[in-house]
Amino acid sequence: MRLLFVSHSFPPPDAPLSNVGGMQRVATELHSALEGRDDVVMRTVALRASWKWVHIKAVPFLGSLAVRLGREAAAHRADTILFTSMTTALPLLIAGPALKRKGIRLAAIAHGLDVTDPNPVYQMAVRRVCGLLDAVMPVSRATGEELIARGLPRERVHVVPNAVDLDRFQGVPASPGEAAQVNIAGAPPLRDDTFLLVTVGRQVRRKGFAWFIENVMPKLPDRVIFWLAGDGPERENIEAAIERSGLRQRVRCLGKISEEELVELYRRGKLFVMPNIVVPGDMEGFGIVMLEAGACGLPTLAADLEGIRDVVEEGVNGWFAPSEDAGAFIARVESLLDDPDGLREASERTMEYVTSTFRWDSTAERYLDALR
Repeated sequence: MRLLFVSHSFPPPDAPLSNVGGMQRVATELHSALEGRDDVVMRTVALRASWKWVHIKAVPFLGSLAVRLGREAAAHRADTILFTSMTTALPLLIAGPALKRKGIRLAAIAHGLDVTDPNPVYQMAVRRVCGLLDAVMPVSRATGEELIARGLPRERVHVVPNAVDLDRFQGVPASPGEAAQVNIAGAPPLRDDTFLLVTVGRQVRRKGFAWFIENVMPKLPDRVIFWLAGDGPERENIEAAIERSGLRQRVRCLGKISEEELVELYRRGKLFVMPNIVVPGDMEGFGIVMLEAGACGLPTLAADLEGIRDVVEEGVNGWFAPSEDAGAFIARVESLLDDPDGLREASERTMEYVTSTFRWDSTAERYLDALR
């Protein structure tokens, strides 16, 4: 297969952690998985920019992409073009018809917000792009249904769940009393009886962090603490929720942390929390952080909605609670507090399930199957 791989989500080569989210992980890690195959001849057109600059640099990149795609088609150097998001595929509005006339197949990955962003102009564009694509690989069933609702024929939808780069994690959960390998900046030492809930991700409203802090944390025992890694526009509201609830000693926003600190956070935690709430136009397409946590033996307690359902297998690598059902979240945490044997077994099941189910080698093969 002669494949042109197109992305606007690559981090700069000298700063690989400066632009890292779910969409960025998929783009870079899938690219690495395909690069090493002998049945694919791959060319790459990518924007490399930090998160700070990507929104500015993406405009001229996408604007010039239609011309670059036309040149690729004229030189006939690709049979198939794969775009790593629906946003990246927007230049097809200009270049798509000519590419299709030359017999080049067009495909894209869809994540969630790149489909559902409520801007009416963007929604019009997404619907037109759906009409040009020969195949779309949404990362979850929920994202696939959103594409179908926007006019993409069901037979062109090929759900391919995300994967996790296992080389990033040793996959060994912390043992009771084991010393920390890395100090997490701004985080105090943990007592032996502490039950640490952790979460990682861009702090936006749909994540439900402020809701969890105000409605769940005050009703849990004092030895239950909650650490949040990441940053985003909801950070101020989260800090305000901590103050209103009087939880400054039990809830801590860590901000952006290093890769080494992230691994240590997963090792220290007892349970990963994904307390999402419904926000119209801003869906959770998947949630790669749950796979990262699971690779380190950390099971997830998550809201039962959207793309999260394609990550968590009830009772295997975690548990569901109805979204915004504080009682259900509280009950599950309390059931694990005094059950170290059950939690250890859950940790072992989680690691086995994630490392065997969400590998990049098998996931890359699924992408190629859809493209073929």
